[in-house]
Amino acid sequence: MSPDSHSRTPRVLSLPMTDGVRLATPRGRALLAATALGSGMAFLDSTVVNVALPTIGRELDASLAALQWTVNAYTLTLAALILLGGSLGDRLGRRRIYLLGVVWFTVASVLCAVAPTAEVLIAARALQGIGGALLTPGALAILQTTMHPDDRPRAIGVWAGLTGVAGVIGPLLGGWLLEFDWRWVFAINVPLAAVTVWLIVVTAPESRDEEAGGRFDVAGAVLGAAALGASTYALISWPDSGASVLNVTMAVLSVAAAVAFLHRERAAEHPMVPLSLFSDRTFSGINLMTLAVYAGLSGVMFFLVLQLQLSLGWTPLEAGIATIPTTILMLLFSGRSADLAKRFGVRPPLVTGSLIGAVGVVLLAAVGDGDSYLVDVLPGVTLLGIGLTTLVPTLTATVMASAPQHLAGVASGVNNGVARAAGLLAVAALPAIAGLSGAAYEDPELLTDAYRIAVGVCAGLLAAGAVAAMTLRPRVLTEPTATAPAAAQPEPEPGLAPVSAQAIRPPAAVPAPCSAPGLPPAHGC
Repeated sequence: MSPDSHSRTPRVLSLPMTDGVRLATPRGRALLAATALGSGMAFLDSTVVNVALPTIGRELDASLAALQWTVNAYTLTLAALILLGGSLGDRLGRRRIYLLGVVWFTVASVLCAVAPTAEVLIAARALQGIGGALLTPGALAILQTTMHPDDRPRAIGVWAGLTGVAGVIGPLLGGWLLEFDWRWVFAINVPLAAVTVWLIVVTAPESRDEEAGGRFDVAGAVLGAAALGASTYALISWPDSGASVLNVTMAVLSVAAAVAFLHRERAAEHPMVPLSLFSDRTFSGINLMTLAVYAGLSGVMFFLVLQLQLSLGWTPLEAGIATIPTTILMLLFSGRSADLAKRFGVRPPLVTGSLIGAVGVVLLAAVGDGDSYLVDVLPGVTLLGIGLTTLVPTLTATVMASAPQHLAGVASGVNNGVARAAGLLAVAALPAIAGLSGAAYEDPELLTDAYRIAVGVCAGLLAAGAVAAMTLRPRVLTEPTATAPAAAQPEPEPGLAPVSAQAIRPPAAVPAPCSAPGLPPAHGC
């Protein structure tokens, strides 16, 4: 898409008008349920596992380090392979790779459920992350290539709301399952996966990039995984062990691998991630906005939960429930808010949503000892929810529309990685920025001082997201009459009408750390 930087009128995004599944039909609703259920299953697993860690530690006689890696092993493999998962979907078939991811994730869940030792559990969690990396980019890619263009923004908004619910019910479901056995925390994925597979098989035709040719970019895949994996390891470990030899080595390795990856992709005849993606100003700008917004969101949720528990004396469950209004607002209104971008262009919702969210975060920065939920916490959480509900669907649709249709999975993986890195970077860097050392976590006064500094920075990051949005060229989510190129046409399945693969691509533009309740989901967490 060649931008017209001199145009003063909203530029129409390239969304060809062709047939597709309508959201209001039974098939459309079933397809949306299938994608939301698969993504929600992965997201639910992370929040449930966090609740189960103390029980797992007792029953498997696991050390604190082993429990940490029960969580981190999943995050590490998911982050390292997310780009590869998106590329494989584009190349081999988005439905095929999504189904493979769901099945892989489920088999790994069974291995987790029967793990006799902490070491086996950690290995199985790493395998779960591989499954998550395969299914994560595919969920929204399937919506992109199957839903009718008129319904895609709303479908993405509803998807965000539905999967966000998983983050809220995770601790509640986990507490209930622990009444029986911690192994049910993982075994619950089996029936959920069975429903997901059935729904996808009967509702979604296959689609792929028919223009993809030549040998697969193995070197690019290895270098990309090394860069993402090493950086994720460093960001996870740095808050606990600081500038250790291993952490510094991983940080240096991540930079070296990233430089080599960029050189490889620039020179490769068939790159895994074509760097031409970033030549579109909107794609680059919206990913920059994603970095700022999700660093801010991840940071505020991380510190808010700490503040509510350690300074105000709330239980972990009470602190988690405090953010439920955010998710309820997204569940109820995300689908409708997606229509704003089609009517007014993407810039107003992006700017307004970011600023409303920033105001909510400023209110939350004032929360301290002795404050009540209704008077002091609820207003900020509600404004944050309104901001997210306005922002997230438009952010998602904008990233989708700014990437070529045949690179839907790759572009989704890129945005997913950006959002995930933003969350990890915020959680790693903000405590140091706020002057919060390990001992200060136990001192309510020191924690409150650091909390206010860190959350103030988070508000600034959301405001920076609004500034980034204002630099984007104005666009309107409407469809021209041009037809989609043949390369993006999905293969018809027996008994299904052909459905066009369109030029809106799904991002993972709504991710945040999996442990942060009430946030839009980090796909595949």
